[in-house]
Amino acid sequence: MKRDQRTAILEAGAQRINLQGFHNTGLKDILETAGVPRGSFYFYFKSKEDFGLALIDHFMRVLGDRTRPLLEDESLSPLGRLRLLFERARLRYQSEDFAGGCPIGNLTQEMSDLSPAMRERLQQALAGMTARWAALLRQAADKGEIAPGIDPDLMAGFLLDAWEGALMRMKVERSAKPLERFEQILFSGLLAR
Repeated sequence: MKRDQRTAILEAGAQRINLQGFHNTGLKDILETAGVPRGSFYFYFKSKEDFGLALIDHFMRVLGDRTRPLLEDESLSPLGRLRLLFERARLRYQSEDFAGGCPIGNLTQEMSDLSPAMRERLQQALAGMTARWAALLRQAADKGEIAPGIDPDLMAGFLLDAWEGALMRMKVERSAKPLERFEQILFSGLLAR
């Protein structure tokens, strides 16, 4: 079954923008990569900003599809799921030679000061990620897997902040070391019982 043109544009844009940035990626590049005619873009998106909003939703769907099976895997402990989430992400980034990083984090850095609409949508995306991690930490706390007294919501927000910072360092250093440090401090220190 042939992909629809809107999906093709989003997938091509996601790939290019995550590596080159939103402003450094032209519509011509996206449409050539997608293999769709130029007029198709404005049929599906009112503007490049409208495309950016749809792109954030696309990134969150892809991220959800990638992580949901693991986050909901009851055969693993909640803390085991969290550990595996970060481990799999580290291995994926390593296989991609540490290029790209988190598309939501990248767009947040580039677009938050430039587009109020995109800033709001990015804030919603980050809040959704934080909520999913907080739910997992709540489950871990209920099972006694993490140190008592940890506030799952506060810790989830901190984890997202620290993870995004580690991804930034990973891109600069072209190394897994920042992600490994993050995992070590998280599981041997912050959450350790």
